Amino acid sequence: MDKVILAIDIGSSAITSVVANLDNDNNINILGTGIQSSSGVNKGLIINIEEASKAIKDSVDMAKKTTNESPTATFVSISGSYSRSIRSTGSINVPNGLISETEINQVLQMALYNATIIPEYEVVHVLPLFFRVDDSIEVDNPLNMTGSRLEVSVNIVVSKKTALTNIKSALKISGNESVKFVLDSYSSALSVLNDQQKKYGAVVVNLGATTTEFAYFKGSSIVYNGFIPVGSHHITNDLSIMLHTPPNSAENIKLDYGSLVKNYSENEEQEERKVRTPRIGDEETQSEFGLDYIQTIIHARVEEILILVKKKLKKNALLDNTGSGIVLTGGMTYLDGIKDLTTRVFEGIPVTIAVPRPIMNNFSVNFDEAYMATISGLLEYSLGKNRTYQLDSTKKLVKPIQKESVNAYRMQEQVLGKPDESLGRKNDLGMDLSHLKADKDEKKSISKLFKKVTEWF
Repeated sequence: MDKVILAIDIGSSAITSVVANLDNDNNINILGTGIQSSSGVNKGLIINIEEASKAIKDSVDMAKKTTNESPTATFVSISGSYSRSIRSTGSINVPNGLISETEINQVLQMALYNATIIPEYEVVHVLPLFFRVDDSIEVDNPLNMTGSRLEVSVNIVVSKKTALTNIKSALKISGNESVKFVLDSYSSALSVLNDQQKKYGAVVVNLGATTTEFAYFKGSSIVYNGFIPVGSHHITNDLSIMLHTPPNSAENIKLDYGSLVKNYSENEEQEERKVRTPRIGDEETQSEFGLDYIQTIIHARVEEILILVKKKLKKNALLDNTGSGIVLTGGMTYLDGIKDLTTRVFEGIPVTIAVPRPIMNNFSVNFDEAYMATISGLLEYSLGKNRTYQLDSTKKLVKPIQKESVNAYRMQEQVLGKPDESLGRKNDLGMDLSHLKADKDEKKSISKLFKKVTEWF
């Protein structure tokens, strides 16, 4: 219950840092947040380590400012632009017939050993697609099952070593040298999908600032992840070029008038169908453009992004298996009409717009916004109750967080009383006994109490 983590989302538009832990009810508890404008990052890649280091440090320092807790682990998002997936299998014999976490770790390590990893790449995730015990049906979690043989089929996510090394170098200045990496699209899927969507399979598309990342999620794993180096900033760039207006003006036009479905008909007032913009190089002079023309520019770029996603999914034969359809998240989902256009592009496949599950916190940051999907997913990955057995980027076993352990902790508090931190000596269960008298009757009562607790646990 004392695990405190630092989650860092290195985005192209903003760098978000969060310090968090789990409360006694197994809910994610936010201890501090920090958001800084991104520098030195473009399309998921660090292009200037000095600038990126400063932005990351400022974000991390801001998050740590509101808490005295020191993070014991750091989780960092990485882009799919330099990542790929590899399939592998592994199998082991179960000596005593009962499958424990030791056997689960061994079979995952065996699947990793059997995989052919390109030397220029480094392992980020080893995600089980399914387990099988003694040639039986596929199972999600074989823990405590009985069998003589355990098999696993996995999806291994690998990323380029050079890209990961650059991230590590940028993190050193903020004092975070030991980190665990999490794929962006995997994080987004963890934060926005419900149990039904995971069961039947869904494609999560995160429409970001300079990138579009997507993953096909089924069961408890991503089966495929893809990346397109185009995002909402490209809409701003298109408007700036086509309207001959400065980028900041183009961004305001996108935010104020951006729509994919609004009908700017002749029936409306003439002035309501046009917008005036300053010209590049001569901002004293303004040009006038129709909103229907602006809509055409925006529509063309968004449609291109969606068609590129569709082509990649179709090429990998995934469109026919998306039982839960397409799930959109990310900042571009605020664009009016994005759901309707996506439905048309994907020809009737169900489309939903999703935001991360709410996280209770005392800060002004809202984690249930679409653009917070990645950072929320990092918290779900590191502290969430719904994670499954897998290997992380350090090739160590990630275990599910058990609800029972939290209930046991709370029962301990109810029976023994909460530990008084102002007092000195404590027993193994955290109960301070320094205030107890040493007479024989009280010793007997304490002995009975501990016997009762031992029976419960």
